[in-house]
Amino acid sequence: MDAALIAAVRRFNRTVTQRVGALDDEYMAQGRPLGQARLLWEIGPAGAEVAALRARLGLDSGHLSRLLRALESEGLVTVGPTVQSGGDGRVRTAQLTDAGRTEWTQLDRLSDELAASILGPLTEARRERLVTAMAEVERLLISSMVVIEPCPPNGPRVRACLRAYVRDIERRFDDGFDPELSNPVPDEALIPPAGVVLLATLNAEPIGCGAVKLHPDAPAEIKRVWVSDTVRGLGVGRRLLGELERYAAERGASAVRLDTNRNLTEAIALYRSAGYREIEAYNTEHYAHHWFEKRLGQ
Repeated sequence: MDAALIAAVRRFNRTVTQRVGALDDEYMAQGRPLGQARLLWEIGPAGAEVAALRARLGLDSGHLSRLLRALESEGLVTVGPTVQSGGDGRVRTAQLTDAGRTEWTQLDRLSDELAASILGPLTEARRERLVTAMAEVERLLISSMVVIEPCPPNGPRVRACLRAYVRDIERRFDDGFDPELSNPVPDEALIPPAGVVLLATLNAEPIGCGAVKLHPDAPAEIKRVWVSDTVRGLGVGRRLLGELERYAAERGASAVRLDTNRNLTEAIALYRSAGYREIEAYNTEHYAHHWFEKRLGQ
């Protein structure tokens, strides 16, 4: 990694933490450190499941428990079984008390004031530049938080992605989508060493998937690449594609192939920009209009 890039990120981090008051013992003069204030904010008036808070904030269970106990001891939060869980005590929800909602409202107002204090000294043009730059930084930071890793094809998170994939193509294909007409991809073909499913997650929530089937005497085949609309534009699809290619190359594949439908215009553009060339049909997939191949290791 370029040392100058590392230094630039560290310098940016120092500036931001100082400007937003993250170094203060009492964040926004509320009498509590930033960690507790952020947790109070994330719980919010509607409450939140503890597991969701842990994933959203990237906290380990012990640290989150300590923060929650601190807020509970001050009478700001209660933690108990989720009402909708049917009495399952393993599912816990944090709720703000009346005092907690009062402090949340104060925190909301002070956050607006802090944002205004950052924008206030700037001209209108510089405010627009700053906000635009912040949006770009936020987008790139979120992209860097996406985790891509192998996952069993029959796992619940992969199944959720595949259901979303089917709903998406059912909506976009000219005549809908009937799984009975499509070439099957059995789970055993996507379990190592035969193949793999890669799952993309953001804050532990599934946001994309892709699979590759390995063939000893033929190019590997990429299947079921899907990315949630919520993260489109973050480069998740390109990362998934690159990781699938790398997986195939590391296991001896010299090329990868895939087929796609003419209505998936974004996918077609991605494949072409990633170095895929259109080839003759290599299978009898009912819903395919285009077939692509890419040589690996060149």
